[in-house]
Amino acid sequence: MQFDGANPRVWQRMLSGRRLDLLDPSPLDVEISDIAHGLARVARWNGQTIGQNAFSVAQHSLIVEQIFVQLNPKSSAINRQVALLHDAPEYVIGDMISPFKAIVGGDYKNVEKRLEEAIFVRFALPSSISKGLKAAIKRADKISAFYEAVVLAGFSEQEAAKLFGRPRGVTRDMLALEPLPATEVQDAFLQRFEAIELCRKG
Repeated sequence: MQFDGANPRVWQRMLSGRRLDLLDPSPLDVEISDIAHGLARVARWNGQTIGQNAFSVAQHSLIVEQIFVQLNPKSSAINRQVALLHDAPEYVIGDMISPFKAIVGGDYKNVEKRLEEAIFVRFALPSSISKGLKAAIKRADKISAFYEAVVLAGFSEQEAAKLFGRPRGVTRDMLALEPLPATEVQDAFLQRFEAIELCRKG
């Protein structure tokens, strides 16, 4: 962190050239290219996964959206986009594992919430997500986490079931869990985002 006198720098410069203020993020400084680039380079499970490549938040997000659609085939394009972007703030703040989030407490959640609000405004998504949609995305998230834990992160099925519950409606063979190179998953994330955008406009 760079300091100017007693005041810390609270913005991050993005590759798009935007400067995103973490305390007061503007939707105008949110770009999908920055989100895709960042999420494709943030490792899930603190990087403690098998494979030559890290298993990224971008790949996790694609899988969660896939599971969400599998379980909710009549879902709207808007809801699919909310599912795809459910971890989007992590392009700035990284993917903290749950135990560390519990230690850090409320400040992390406040920054995450402000970033999510700015992202949702930027892409014309609802500022308030219904409890039903939150629950449906959370279910997809936990199913993905279960399979990631068992297949990639060295958990036994029993350990993963205690943490995430046992999946129903989705089997391992449905999911592409082989960790992809950052540039490949970045492109896949952007392509999926644009495909959902076309559905919204159509």
